[in-house]
Amino acid sequence: MNFKSVTYVLGWVLNIEGALMLLPFLVGIIYGENQAYSFLIMAAICVAFGIILIFNKSKNLTFYTREGFAATALTWIVMSLFGCMPFIINGDIPSFTNALFETVSGFTTTGASILDDVEALSHASLFWRSFTHWIGGMGVLVFLLALIPMTGGSPMNIMKAESPGPTVSKLVPKVRQTAFVLYAIYITLTVLEFLFLIIGRMPIFDAITTAVGTAGTGGFGIKADSMASYSPYIQWIVGIFMMLFGINFVVYFLLYTKRFKMAVLHEEARYYLGIILVAAGAITCSLYLTGSMPDMGFADKIRHTFFQVASIITTTGFSTIDYEALWPQFAVVILLGLMFVGACAGSTGGGIKVSRFLILFRSVRKEITLFFHPKRVVNLRSEGKTVPNETIRSINVFIGAYIFLFAASVLLISVDGYDFTTNFSAIAATINNIGPGLGKAGPTESFFSFSKFSKYVMIFDMLAGRLELYPMLMLLSPEFWKSVVPKHKIRSQERK
Repeated sequence: MNFKSVTYVLGWVLNIEGALMLLPFLVGIIYGENQAYSFLIMAAICVAFGIILIFNKSKNLTFYTREGFAATALTWIVMSLFGCMPFIINGDIPSFTNALFETVSGFTTTGASILDDVEALSHASLFWRSFTHWIGGMGVLVFLLALIPMTGGSPMNIMKAESPGPTVSKLVPKVRQTAFVLYAIYITLTVLEFLFLIIGRMPIFDAITTAVGTAGTGGFGIKADSMASYSPYIQWIVGIFMMLFGINFVVYFLLYTKRFKMAVLHEEARYYLGIILVAAGAITCSLYLTGSMPDMGFADKIRHTFFQVASIITTTGFSTIDYEALWPQFAVVILLGLMFVGACAGSTGGGIKVSRFLILFRSVRKEITLFFHPKRVVNLRSEGKTVPNETIRSINVFIGAYIFLFAASVLLISVDGYDFTTNFSAIAATINNIGPGLGKAGPTESFFSFSKFSKYVMIFDMLAGRLELYPMLMLLSPEFWKSVVPKHKIRSQERK
């Protein structure tokens, strides 16, 4: 493996992160906060390390699959380690473990928090906390590809390793142009939401942090009650934009290029919207039939139901109500199921993805058909195209790895002694990048009470969930670390 190519990318990532840290520094200066200087200090440190790594680059910047996965996994780890330091320096989150958990939760757009009193944080830290969602939503490496030309191999390997979903394709012929188009769509939708929130008389600081948090489908709120204290108009706007950011960005590209028929017929997007409609309808009916929240009008019930369904399926994690305490178990179980479904591939949402479930269900249907008609030729189709056997195999392997990691994680954090609901939903919330779960990890609770060991397990799960498992699992492989060490050193060690 060309490890110098990987460190070259890490250098640029640190430079970008250092530049982005100037924004919370400016926010802190505007509000007259001393905590702002922690971001200036870390910005300088990031740039210093970044410059060193960039000047140590290889003459041949090759990026094949191995380099792409290594660069992606190490980038998110390094970015989180440097990104958590301002919280420690300024004292807003003095514990390294808690600061790292909060930062990883931010960059991976999870929204799981260890903070019991979020409103006690400085404006600079609140802004950085929410802004990490926006940085991680589309991916810092996608942003890097839009700025820096890569040669040798295929830079598409970096985008495949970082972008969510079973398949990643180029929207335009060049990878750099594809990255630029994706960020153009991302920025446009973010600005639109900000403007609609301002129209609803939301304070500017609140509107900025909410817009970037929604765009990244992250869910870090700046108020203790998340979105509950805002007006119904603002809750509708946030709910709608959560839903929009969960749609595959290819649909927006098709709309931009005036291919309206293809956009409307996009299969995954239609199923995604259908799941939201059915889930919201089922929950609303259950609230009506069980007489839940009798003091609330029907229109308000619809609003809260739509908001929570959009929040959970897109893995954003904002909340307007304590659904665990006020809703019947039927409704809570539906939300738990949506945690696993997730949003569309090619969006900023997490979860297993709608497209994977579609192909998985069709694979089951195919096997049942072949059981009765063994000689029949049955091809799986998705988005009007035949699905290659390689894609089906990779999805099956992904589901298997997902189940194994999920089960192992639930087992590991059970050492804390919490009930099964808490353990199960905490892992579901972190590996699917959702944020709130149930029990001790519920919408009105925090992850503060979990042990350090459990927090590191969930930190790994958040990173693995955001990066589609493989880049992080690769770091656990001895084969990967052998490829990092020069071959002559490996032979020398083997002789010894």
